[in-house]
Formats: sequence, C-alpha cells, structure tokens
Amino acid sequence: MKIAVVCLGNICRSPMAEVVLRDRLDGSGLDDVELVSAGTGGWHAGDAMDRRAAATLREAGYDPDHHRAKQWPVGDPATYDLVLAMDADNLADLTGLAPEGRLRMFRDFDPEGPGDVPDPYYGGDEGFREVLAMVERTSDGIVTSVAASRPGS
Repeated sequence: MKIAVVCLGNICRSPMAEVVLRDRLDGSGLDDVELVSAGTGGWHAGDAMDRRAAATLREAGYDPDHHRAKQWPVGDPATYDLVLAMDADNLADLTGLAPEGRLRMFRDFDPEGPGDVPDPYYGGDEGFREVLAMVERTSDGIVTSVAASRPGS
C-alpha cells in the first residue's frame, strides 16, 4: 500500500502527519506501507520541517529530523492507494492530480469527526500542539482502516 499526506507547503501539517503515521504503522506491524508527505506548493521544496512543528514532535517523543519538503506529485500519482488532504483547499488543489477515488480528507479517519486540520504556521505553539493531537488520533483511525483492508483481516 502507498499513502501520501498533502498540505500546502509540506513543512508543518503533512510532515507532522507523516512522522506520526509512520510511527503508528510501524508499531502496528504495517511497516510495509509506503508513506510520503508533500505540499501542493513548491516554495519550501528541500527545506526542513518548520522548527515549531519539529519541536512539538520532539517534545512528544517523535523524530522529525529526516524530513525534507517535497512538492506533489511525488512519483507517479497513479501508484497511490490513498492521498490524504489536510484541508478543503488542499483537496480542491489535488482534484485531478490524485488518483480518482483515492483522494480523501485526512480527518475522514478522525474518531472526533471530519474536517480540516488547521494550518498552525501563522499562530503560536498551541496551534502546533492542537494539530499534533488531531494527527495522533486520526493516525490511529488510519491504521485501523489500513489493517482492516488487508487480506485475511
């Protein structure tokens, strides 16, 4: 299975989601799932994660240090089983650029309900902590869905 998580610049929300979701997938024995994050815009391509996003992840026990921003598409879009947009604007930007029927909102898997993952870039530290909480609980929902879709589940 191949999953992409996509936001605007690929320095805050989608890389946070990639780090947390990778941790959850690996912890559930689903370490064969290929996972990438990307941005619909390319102005941060090659940059590290936003320092506040990285600090929030580090404080929660995750390793954010290997991320480098990428622009969507990463490779052949047709090869993705699931493309997860972080907000409605990202979803609109991805329409026609992601495999038909495989584009969803990230929070479609949130047990607290669907919606946007707010962009914390222009706010303070609390916004990054709020995004992390959304990403953690939603990642658990994604892992449950991926595990249930496996043959023999």
